Amino acid sequence: MRVLLKDIAEIQTGVFAKPNVDGDVVCLQANDFDEIGNHLGFWTPTISGDNLHSKHFLQQGDVLFAAKGNKNFAAVRTNSLPLAVASTSFFVLRIYKQNLLPEYVKWFLNQPDTIQRLKSEAKGTSIPSISKKSLEQIEIPSIPLDKQNLILKIDQLRISQKELLQKIASLRDQLIQQQLNKAVNI
Repeated sequence: MRVLLKDIAEIQTGVFAKPNVDGDVVCLQANDFDEIGNHLGFWTPTISGDNLHSKHFLQQGDVLFAAKGNKNFAAVRTNSLPLAVASTSFFVLRIYKQNLLPEYVKWFLNQPDTIQRLKSEAKGTSIPSISKKSLEQIEIPSIPLDKQNLILKIDQLRISQKELLQKIASLRDQLIQQQLNKAVNI
């Protein structure tokens, strides 16, 4: 069974707030993340939370979707993040259906077919923007929690394997380069 994103989550836009050198709240930008939604680990408070409504503060499990520009991805708010809001580059999805894991929703939104579909519906010439309406119409397979967890575990193993293969290739390259340098110095 598939469910529309709008039927499982409240979707709101990020906030616009002017930077403040004495800020106490992190305002997440798309460039704070890599291409698959992993936060790069910089927590610099850049805005003041005084004039922000409490609904804008990110909660554990909120899914952020970068909808503006060419770098579109989903990310999940984790416990390691200090008090934060999302910038207007994001839609914030607050999932209210207990049978869908935020990490699974993130995984599904980051799938190449999903991203391609959303990009094909983007508006704008200089800065493409995915609309809330397009995002709301995404159909997510509603599968049992144990299968969601299995998918997430397999995907994490796939990512780990990819990283290991890249490291092996780099080390092999270094070894060959050392051997070539050694051969020249003989």
